[in-house]
Amino acid sequence: MRVLQILTLCIFFTSCGMQSIPTALNEVEAQWAEVQNQYKRRSDLIPNLVNVVKGYASHEKETLTAVISARAQATKINLHVDQLTPQTMKQFQKAQAGLSSALSKLMMVSERYPNLKANQNFRDLQHQLEGTENRITVSRNRYIQSIKQFNNLITVPPTSWYNSFFLKHSKKPQFKVENLEKVQNAPKVEF
Repeated sequence: MRVLQILTLCIFFTSCGMQSIPTALNEVEAQWAEVQNQYKRRSDLIPNLVNVVKGYASHEKETLTAVISARAQATKINLHVDQLTPQTMKQFQKAQAGLSSALSKLMMVSERYPNLKANQNFRDLQHQLEGTENRITVSRNRYIQSIKQFNNLITVPPTSWYNSFFLKHSKKPQFKVENLEKVQNAPKVEF
């Protein structure tokens, strides 16, 4: 009778995360790869966009240089899912935020040049960039959900017991909004 109880407990504890934790970790890795894939897509579009703008706004050299520099910084940071810590995630997000800011300035430059705005290549690239930004948002949301599921598995019993005894995974960091104060206040639009 005692052996049967011990066997039942062993089966219970080993099945409480044996497959679910590694499966969730695989999902985290897949979603992180998709996040990086979308940031790479954005990075690949930037040289084409800069070249089109160069032809129309050659004296906007400072803005173009800032975009190229921000792209270089953003592509320098390439994290594997095992390297995700709050510090490395912050560095990654800071580089991507710098690139987003530089791209916003580039789009503002386009407002000063009606011929550039009318250029089909520029409009196509702008639409592709907008679509890519949407894809980045979707892939980040999916990553956030996979992190939540993984972190729940390793911190909420009974699967957390299996993790603490056998696997020893730690929580993965989530995306955090940089400059939250700025984002929380809606911009004022005045006519």
